[in-house]
Amino acid sequence: MAFDALPADKAFDADWLLAELDMRGASTVIPPKANRKIKRDYDRHAYKWRHLIENFLAKIKKFRAIATRCEKTACSYTANWHLVATIIAAK
Repeated sequence: MAFDALPADKAFDADWLLAELDMRGASTVIPPKANRKIKRDYDRHAYKWRHLIENFLAKIKKFRAIATRCEKTACSYTANWHLVATIIAAK
């Protein structure tokens, strides 16, 4: 699977994961843990986007039909995603 970057939180700040991402040519958008001796840089702007997306997904989980995927077809499931996103945006 090809990707350009992995946005994740501090829990994913592991040397083996950073080495794997470097080997694949992907950039890391993972802030360093507080106990790291050598602090490394990360893209703070991209990290803020990760936070916004996680908050949006947390709001969507409040809608039971989306969280449990009650719809039978992909078309109706997608329609409900759009409806819930519109409701959240209207608030």
